[in-house]
Amino acid sequence: MMKFKLAALFLLFIVVQACKPKTKVPAYNDTFSSGDAKFAADESFEPIVDAENYVFKALDPKANPEIVYRSENDVVNLLLQDSVRVVIISRELDSDEVKVLKTRNLTPVVSKFALDAVTLIVNKASNDTLITVNEIKKMLNGQTKTDKNIVFDNPGSSLVRYLTQLSGNTNNFKLKNVFALKSSKEVIKYVSTHPDAIGFTGFNWLDDPGADYADAVNNVKIIGVKDEDNKKYATQYFKPSQVTLSEGQYPLSRSLYVINCTNRDGLGTGFASFLTSERGQNIVLSSGLLPAIMPGREIQIVHKLK
Repeated sequence: MMKFKLAALFLLFIVVQACKPKTKVPAYNDTFSSGDAKFAADESFEPIVDAENYVFKALDPKANPEIVYRSENDVVNLLLQDSVRVVIISRELDSDEVKVLKTRNLTPVVSKFALDAVTLIVNKASNDTLITVNEIKKMLNGQTKTDKNIVFDNPGSSLVRYLTQLSGNTNNFKLKNVFALKSSKEVIKYVSTHPDAIGFTGFNWLDDPGADYADAVNNVKIIGVKDEDNKKYATQYFKPSQVTLSEGQYPLSRSLYVINCTNRDGLGTGFASFLTSERGQNIVLSSGLLPAIMPGREIQIVHKLK
């Protein structure tokens, strides 16, 4: 009788184990330099990210990263919802966002790979050529009487977050003459046809524009900016460039980060590593932005024998 009970219990244990839901193990088909993977990037940085991705795929033809471009808010939400595990944005994750990732045993690896300039543009017909940081703050807080329309890309963008922190205005710029469009291209196109407009955009959209908006870029100009609180350069105006960014002269800048939460040596790790590699940093340099790590230059000295 005891043997029968033990056999029945053993059979019941096997049945229960068989009925337990199996933990799904993600099926990966990617490696460090091949396969498919989906990443998300802040649309403010589409030109530089596209340039990096183009060369990355040319060097590794078996690699097929799909990059979706969204506003910064949407990109972070895609990461937290586990729709993607590699993102490119202009800030690091906050403590609450890191906690969400840790509940899934994901550890973010954050790498800075470039510095972009927040650039002010006006129509070529405009008389405006210079502005101070304090004037920008007052303008964004509605403390300056102006007939200028102030435009930026979209309400959920990293640019809006940057300008909110700069100005201290937490009311989402609810001013009659301050409004958001849909993209950086639209900002440039709007300013190119409106002499009474001031636009905010990333410098990476202006250095080497695509054919679909190159004419608009040719019809805008960049304003010089002075930071009166910068003791070293309190009396000087600067336009964005690699030199003024590296010297800390141009006051409006933001870092670009690639955040890799894959926890494995797949395509996400390969792409993140490429961005910070010498080849990836040279692409940043040629784009007009400032590399996080200045690439070295090899100089060959040839001695001719007489």
